[in-house]
Amino acid sequence: MTNSVVHGLPRWSLAVPPLAFIVLLLSWGRDLGAILLILVCAGLGAAVIAAVHHAEVVAHRVGEPYGTLILALAVTIIEVALIVTLMASGGDKAAYLARDTVFAAVMITCNGILGIALVVGSLKHHVQEFRVHASSGALAVMTALVTLSLVLPTFTTSASGPRFSGPQLAFAGVVSLVMYGVFVFVQTVRHRDYFLPVEPTATDLEEEEEHHAAAPSSKVALVSLGLLFVCLVAVVGLAKTVSPKLESAVEAAGAPLAVVGVVIALLVLLPETVAAVRAALRNRLQTSVNLALGSALASIGLTIPAIGVASIWLSGPLVLGLGAKEIVLFALTVAVSTITLATGKATLLQGAVHLMVFSAFLFLAVSP
Repeated sequence: MTNSVVHGLPRWSLAVPPLAFIVLLLSWGRDLGAILLILVCAGLGAAVIAAVHHAEVVAHRVGEPYGTLILALAVTIIEVALIVTLMASGGDKAAYLARDTVFAAVMITCNGILGIALVVGSLKHHVQEFRVHASSGALAVMTALVTLSLVLPTFTTSASGPRFSGPQLAFAGVVSLVMYGVFVFVQTVRHRDYFLPVEPTATDLEEEEEHHAAAPSSKVALVSLGLLFVCLVAVVGLAKTVSPKLESAVEAAGAPLAVVGVVIALLVLLPETVAAVRAALRNRLQTSVNLALGSALASIGLTIPAIGVASIWLSGPLVLGLGAKEIVLFALTVAVSTITLATGKATLLQGAVHLMVFSAFLFLAVSP
């Protein structure tokens, strides 16, 4: 059987982490030829997918909303590691990388992931329900985080350009951690019931029984946790290995350097997109919303402090302030998301609007 399971885990999920690590050892410090570049890219993509798979196994063990939280944290750890790695090797050229990657993650999660989930879910279930208290609260925190971390540096005057001064960056990092910490406390302790999926109908329950496997044992969850760590190490190393080729390809195509940040965010968030779509197809849109907004919050709330600390040792500048075009896109995203999340019900029209905003972001990233 191709779906054979070893110790409760699919064989591919056991094989990918060590294979990705072997590819890392073979490619580390070498100039990548065509064959080695293909192997590195394949290993990087497989390691990301395997990392999120093992995060889902652990998440399945601990239940909701801890599941979506673990998945968001795993993705964010990958994202932070990628950004720091590329900034360390990019010098002045990487000054905008953190800003571009974090903003891309926000646009991908709030418009791309949420839009796709709304479209595929509504095509199957027509109208889907979610909890307004959870979604509107997460949107409020996300709006404040982006404004304080990415919009405000454009207008401050203590440092030249759209940058924070040292004390301002420290303040933004502390505020980001506090807000994200409070959100996690509310999500997992104080108002955990707000973030649980809306009770499914009898038909949905039958479909859930067909697709929902039994929770893994503690031993399987611990194995997945260890393999998750191996995957993260492989992702960081392979990303650093392939980054020079990625930047060269973007420059050769005549595209802005910001495209590098978009590609990184798309790569890291692709498996999470699949998880959100699966949840929407099972009429569990609250899980999709938790994944989308939770990833946006983790991306900002953890990346900005981590990048701030890393900038102490990094030689290049750190530019966080968004340009006018990005601020307009963010304002549009907040307005559309507020309307979408205000009623507790979602339809195909709302999903299509989010996807059009996302397509505008992608188009303007390549053709500013």
